[in-house]
Amino acid sequence: MRLFIVTTALLTSTLSIAGEQTEIERITTTASRAEVSADPLPLVISSITKAQLDLIAPTHIEQVLKQVAGANLQHGNGQEYLPALRSPVLSGAGACGGLLTAEDGIPLRAAGFCNINELFEAHTEMAERIEVLKGPGSALYGSNAVHGVINVITPDTTYDEHLLGLDFGSYGYSRFKLRSGKDLGNQGIGVNASVTRDTGYRDDESVDQEKLNLRHRYTSDDIAITTGLSYTNLDQETAGFIEGFETYKDKAIAQQNFDPDAFREARSFRLWSKAQWQTEQDIFTITPYVRNQSMTFFKHFLPGTPLEENSQNGVGVQSLWQHTYSSSLTLNLGLDSEYTRADFLQYQDELTQGSPFLVATVPQGKHYDYDVTSTLLAPFISLDWQWQQLAISLGARFEQLDYDYSNNMLAGRTDENGNECGFGGCRYSRPPSGENKFTNTSPKLGLSYQISGDNYLYANLSRGYRAPQAAELYQLQRDQQVADLKSETADNLEVGLKGQYLQLHYVVSAYAMNKQNVIFRDSDFFTINDGQTHHRGIELELDYQLTQSIQLALAASHAIHTYDYDQVLSEVNINGNEIDTAPRNIANVQINYQATDATIVALEWHHVSDYFTDPENLHSYDGHDLINLRGAWQITEQLKLTARINNLLDTAYAERADYTSFTGDRYFPGRPRNIMFSASYAW
Repeated sequence: MRLFIVTTALLTSTLSIAGEQTEIERITTTASRAEVSADPLPLVISSITKAQLDLIAPTHIEQVLKQVAGANLQHGNGQEYLPALRSPVLSGAGACGGLLTAEDGIPLRAAGFCNINELFEAHTEMAERIEVLKGPGSALYGSNAVHGVINVITPDTTYDEHLLGLDFGSYGYSRFKLRSGKDLGNQGIGVNASVTRDTGYRDDESVDQEKLNLRHRYTSDDIAITTGLSYTNLDQETAGFIEGFETYKDKAIAQQNFDPDAFREARSFRLWSKAQWQTEQDIFTITPYVRNQSMTFFKHFLPGTPLEENSQNGVGVQSLWQHTYSSSLTLNLGLDSEYTRADFLQYQDELTQGSPFLVATVPQGKHYDYDVTSTLLAPFISLDWQWQQLAISLGARFEQLDYDYSNNMLAGRTDENGNECGFGGCRYSRPPSGENKFTNTSPKLGLSYQISGDNYLYANLSRGYRAPQAAELYQLQRDQQVADLKSETADNLEVGLKGQYLQLHYVVSAYAMNKQNVIFRDSDFFTINDGQTHHRGIELELDYQLTQSIQLALAASHAIHTYDYDQVLSEVNINGNEIDTAPRNIANVQINYQATDATIVALEWHHVSDYFTDPENLHSYDGHDLINLRGAWQITEQLKLTARINNLLDTAYAERADYTSFTGDRYFPGRPRNIMFSASYAW
């Protein structure tokens, strides 16, 4: 067995710039919707701080989350990706439902309408910090938080602080950054904005992206109200897979784009207002929000390359009452609710090209056209009790999700005019209009024992779940007329040690998760959920101040994800096989050297072990190792310069590799060595 290595956050860092040493406190808002200390909690939350984000200057969220043990985002093209957190890489129509993503605690998408790339709707480029809660450990989160939560926290810009920044680098990359605020006493207002342009490494690819956060603060003796607005716009020309065994090693092929017409246009808008009242024993918080998304993209990965248009409009509210009975006993009680209306349209203007079978079964015109109205109600409760060194957290969440589905086309397996397709029928099937209801309950039990002042032994036992996504219920294929699906569930057991010993901060965790009713498309192209999978892993996160000027950060994960059900593919029963696209070892090591009071240099090594690219375990990718170099120079108190060399050794590698019986080996090639420079002026 190889030494399991890393993907870690500097969960905390001591960064001395311009002679001033600042200790980064380990706090979290994701665990309880309020700022609390992370170490005593009976679960694992990794945090990427503002200092780390400034040094990375991420052009994609993957560059950030590779520093979290157990996370493995595979970058596609542009702002696209496939996620993994204590899981294999999630792919498929509804697989994104296994991971909850949020900005400032508000889920980016409504339950049931996730998108696999939805983190590009969060302002990760100018976040205050990014927190990752691992596993289904909190009663605050329900559907979609099976493998965990990624919460992007934007800065409070309502005080007299200002920043102008410029990033520019290889392959036509540029980004302008603005942050500014005005403190008006018991009120404040601020803006956080970025504009990105990237002409891209590959042919006919590009990214134009704008993101904006507005913030308002009001405080009085009785109430504190924070209001936020987020808007994002993405206009992307997309490059697709390259095909052929190890073609990513051929720079001429890797740079080509065999899908020059592919694109993605996406817009998102969120408005929220968090009001909090506090008395001696009670804290009451209510956060209403409005959410709107729309997206159009060319599905270059499907036969016929259809166009998809989807949108969502919804409102919701989060509420929480925290009552302190005594210094040792606290009650948390709340209700989350949402109402969403979504629509979906898939069509193709041109005739399908390819084999006679595809030409005959993939019709020109509309494939799907439907609307879905969903209603979510989710009460939850948790009780936190402290007895000497032992803390016990007991909670539960009940959730009901209702879909009201309206099919705007003819039901069944025909083209839009009701004509039968050749070779056995049309590829796409539309169920008749109807309603679906899903109810789930998730109990949670967490224990934390204080071994010494800053060291804790913890354990938690929890259940996670996700309701079937609308795409899994209503985008059927071939002979399937109705998808009779249940919610996926996951039973999770986790134990670990974490805390501080001298200059070492550490988190050691081991988990075992069993998933039932896993939703997948079988060999007949039916969407069913008879699947079961096992997930076992060990994670290590270390942050060690070796000397006054040298800091080491390590995060390591070793995990095995396996199928636990019978399915025969290519005459192979996959029961017991490792799940495809699930490297056992992922690693990230960082060495930070504080050369002077004003200068820091960071060296990063990222390791991904080999992994199977098909469920039959007949094809694989060798893995890769990447070296990145970063440096920052605080010229004056206001002016800072930063430089980065990514892929320092110019390694040929694949961001993503997989295998299909239709295409064989295919890859998203990684970028060769590239450079970025940044300048920022803060006052």
